[in-house]
Amino acid sequence: MSRSNQTSFKYLDIIIVSFAVVLIISNLVGAVKIIRLTIPFTDISFSCSCGLFLFPITYLVGDVLTEVYGYAKSRRVIWTGFVALLLVNLVIQFFVALPPDPNWGLNDEFNKIFAAGFRISIASMIAYYCGEFTNSYIIAKLKLLTKGKYQGLRIIASTAAGELVDTTLILFIGFYGAEAYPMSLLMTALYTNYIFKVLWEIIVYPIFTVHILKFLKKEEQIDYYDHDTDFNPFHIDLKAKAFEEA
Repeated sequence: MSRSNQTSFKYLDIIIVSFAVVLIISNLVGAVKIIRLTIPFTDISFSCSCGLFLFPITYLVGDVLTEVYGYAKSRRVIWTGFVALLLVNLVIQFFVALPPDPNWGLNDEFNKIFAAGFRISIASMIAYYCGEFTNSYIIAKLKLLTKGKYQGLRIIASTAAGELVDTTLILFIGFYGAEAYPMSLLMTALYTNYIFKVLWEIIVYPIFTVHILKFLKKEEQIDYYDHDTDFNPFHIDLKAKAFEEA
């Protein structure tokens, strides 16, 4: 099975748009607020960011992209998300810098939220970049090493590695030293965010991921293996290349 250009894929554009939307929302809105949740019918509670509910979806999409379309396509999408997030942050900071109407009473609150959000978003971009490429690289390499077997273990292992990198970087670059985020809170958020994200991947794989992978491989007629792929994250081929099943 082969594909000669990107436009022949029926679902790739939908995946890319979904990835970018979830990435931007989870970083700009979800990462700022730390919440306290209690497990129903127990006294167990934990702290986490609101982005915890959305950000794992970006890793699911990254898994799908690499497993079905290959590392090179995933690399282009990761860079697309990175640039989109950067542009959105620059626009927000431009809005923050604009003089407010004297009759508008929310300027201080607006600036306070988005001033903190800008630091967190910078941390998010760094963490996202490192975490997504860790995830994509590991899943592509494991697919070669296992000759396409053990798909569930490959995806969970790559997500666990990528999420560890991502969660650690965003919490310590984005929040370390801030008065509102003491070290004890950061460490609690690190543990709970990471455990939740990995458990989420384990739960969602047999329910959803495995089925979407089967569907896409069948519909797109591709199951890409990165035998001759350049894994340098900075090498982006802007020209569409043929996809061949290994």
